[in-house]
Amino acid sequence: MKVTGAQAFIKCLEEQGVEVIFGFPGGAVIDLYDEILKQDKITHVLVRHEQAAVHAADAYGRVKGDVGVALVTSGPGATNTVTGIASAYCDSIPMVVFTGQVPTMLIGNDAFQEVDIVGITRPVTKHNYLVKKAADLVPTIREAFHLARTGRPGPVLIDLPKDVISATINFPDPAPVKMRTYRPTYEPHPGQVEKACRAILAAKKPVIYAGGGVIASNSNEEVTELATKLNIPVTMTLMGLGGFPGTHELSMGMLGMHGTYYSNMAVANCDVLIAIGARFDDRVTGRVDAFAPHAKIIHVDIDPTSISKNVTVDIPIVADCKHALSAMNTWFARSSECDFKAVSEQHGPWLKEISAWKKKHPLGYVMDENVIKPQFVVQKLHELTKGEAIITTEVGQNQMWAAQFYHFNKPRHFMTSGGLGVMGYGFPAAIGAQMAAPGRTVIDVAGDGSIQMNIQELATARQYKCPVKIAILNNNYLGMVRQWQELFYDKKYSATGLEVAPDFVALAQAYGAVGLRATKPSEVEPVIKEALATDNTVIMDFVIAREEGVFPMVPAGKATTEMLLV
Repeated sequence: MKVTGAQAFIKCLEEQGVEVIFGFPGGAVIDLYDEILKQDKITHVLVRHEQAAVHAADAYGRVKGDVGVALVTSGPGATNTVTGIASAYCDSIPMVVFTGQVPTMLIGNDAFQEVDIVGITRPVTKHNYLVKKAADLVPTIREAFHLARTGRPGPVLIDLPKDVISATINFPDPAPVKMRTYRPTYEPHPGQVEKACRAILAAKKPVIYAGGGVIASNSNEEVTELATKLNIPVTMTLMGLGGFPGTHELSMGMLGMHGTYYSNMAVANCDVLIAIGARFDDRVTGRVDAFAPHAKIIHVDIDPTSISKNVTVDIPIVADCKHALSAMNTWFARSSECDFKAVSEQHGPWLKEISAWKKKHPLGYVMDENVIKPQFVVQKLHELTKGEAIITTEVGQNQMWAAQFYHFNKPRHFMTSGGLGVMGYGFPAAIGAQMAAPGRTVIDVAGDGSIQMNIQELATARQYKCPVKIAILNNNYLGMVRQWQELFYDKKYSATGLEVAPDFVALAQAYGAVGLRATKPSEVEPVIKEALATDNTVIMDFVIAREEGVFPMVPAGKATTEMLLV
């Protein structure tokens, strides 16, 4: 079949099951946009900034459990995607980003809107391509989707010169993608599975440490089975929230810098740590030599380069988390050595010890009848949505309060920029999540600083009738940096005060959205209820305590047991 490169592009997206793409047009991709206009199977969402296209594609892919797609033009259009791509790379999010490029004959000539986007993004993509020959276009797109969604997922970039898009090619029949140098290991080694299971059986103080790989591999049910049958407490990373029910009695919530007191104490005192799809990030481990010092560490991960990268492990299992956990659960079910009742009873004293830590230092805050506490807002969001909303966040204090006080019982309900920590992620991510789940309630928990990074996407939300809700925890500060300045820099608040700020209610109205404001605790619930009942994009401006901090907090360079609790 003879088609143009632009027509082949559309056919490839249809072939991959793509239903929505996020993008912004320009001269280098005008042929692609001409073809987009001619078809009705794929919805194109016109964002107002290319960074937003990538964040929206990121969250869309997370909610769908598949590959998100973004399309931008060359030069500044391409460079505006870098932050979003880097965020997706850090968090292992499957994505394909298409960038326009000048014609091949002009590459290297400093042509108008030419940049070496392949060179620029090489460190922050799983792989990237410059398509130099029209005949390579279709195989490259097929290979890119295969790479993005298999193994350890990640973003893949394809740079498309204008002459490649306009050329006429033969569209090849679909064929399985085979790459000689890329063969992820999905099945665990039986010997390593047995070693891990025997170590768990012998443990008196085990802890499951679940990361984003649990979400990516859809292995939440297998984690829950392992934990509940063997009576093992579970702690989760920021990216792993929802991988195990947050309201379950075995859940200890998040660990690490702003994790719960009891999860950090449990990890510090456990004798076996079962790390599943986690990368031992510095925000989790604190001082590495003091992290889980008494534990035999089991690490399950599909990426062999992540194992023993930051923390030396005793029993590595290179495999897909779902496959490895299934094998472990099967081993326990079939083993004559495993008496589930006896093992559960063996862990009883350990659970009592953790329960004592929970009572000693529960996750909480001091309520004030005159001032809105941000934790109270998040708790009310959880209560009034029955924990069923999809929550996105910006980055900073708002992100941590959402992680601490909105308890996620299901995977793919929490979207945040974990590894890179991108301010401005949450709102476009909310739009992407809403496009992926039109009937669901989607809320962006934001700070008054972060929300302004991509506030222009109010136009996108309105154009595509996305009834997302934005809960701004407004303290007129860049809150997390201010907190560090308070604690470690003698309250010298350098460049963190936001003395000039917009009227968010009026700003919402200017875009045709709805603006609501709460200035005292009694107004919080009515505002949330009105927002949830409104079929429109809504900004909720919560004027919160200005110098409220996120606690617990592990200072930089300290062990996770050296927490500041207030």
